[in-house]
Amino acid sequence: MADLQRYRSNQLSSLTNEIGVYALCDLDNVPIYLGQSLDGIRTRVRRHLTSARSDIIANRQVDVWEVAYVWAWSMEGKSKQEIRQLEFYLANEFHKLSPLMNGTIPAKPTKPSSIPERQEVQILPDDEIESRLEPVNRLPRQIQQFSNLFSYILEVKNNVELRRTLAAHFARLKKYYEDFVNQYKQ
Repeated sequence: MADLQRYRSNQLSSLTNEIGVYALCDLDNVPIYLGQSLDGIRTRVRRHLTSARSDIIANRQVDVWEVAYVWAWSMEGKSKQEIRQLEFYLANEFHKLSPLMNGTIPAKPTKPSSIPERQEVQILPDDEIESRLEPVNRLPRQIQQFSNLFSYILEVKNNVELRRTLAAHFARLKKYYEDFVNQYKQ
């Protein structure tokens, strides 16, 4: 575990710490959460991954175990409004492909006049990603995440955003279950 933490920390050191938009991506390199940071992308992503003052972790929206990649769009010198426009645009684009765990997807804004080049950082080693992708490893973890979020909704906070996130987790759970069943049909 210490090696994984060291690997993640080393990899994150190459992530920009400028302001802008970022995506936490799953083991398949698919965005599962999109956010913005006005105090530095690397700083914000580290908070998510360590649960230090991160609502998406505290609310059980994202399972850090599933995060293997981080994408970042540096927007140094841009206004808060320009950063928000890019965040909302990308959230809509990614959500169409696979439901995000954000809970709320804002109304689609107009496409930004320019989209900065995307930086992509892999924060888990290849062999760890390969192991976690195995249905026998991934399915139990998704079951646990779904159960944790469901309990949180019942016991702590029941709102539309968390129920939307629960629906996104259920869709993932169904996919991982099918992967698991299909693996053993062979």
